[in-house]
Amino acid sequence: MDFWQVFPAAVALVFVFEGMLPFISPARWRAAFAIVAQMDDASIRRFGLGSMLFGIGILYLVN
Repeated sequence: MDFWQVFPAAVALVFVFEGMLPFISPARWRAAFAIVAQMDDASIRRFGLGSMLFGIGILYLVN
C-alpha cells in the first residue's frame, strides 16, 4: 500500500475516535476539558509523550 492511501485513512480514523466522546456524552467531554484546562504544562506534556509512545508501540506491533 502507498503511504498516501493509508495516511488519509489514519487521519480520518483519528477524527472518528476523537468525535465519539463529544457525540456520545457531551457532559463528560466538557468535564474532561475542564480537568485538562486546570493541569500544568508538564503534566499535559507527559500525557502527550505517553500517547505518542503508545502509538509508536502499536505501529511497531502492527508492522
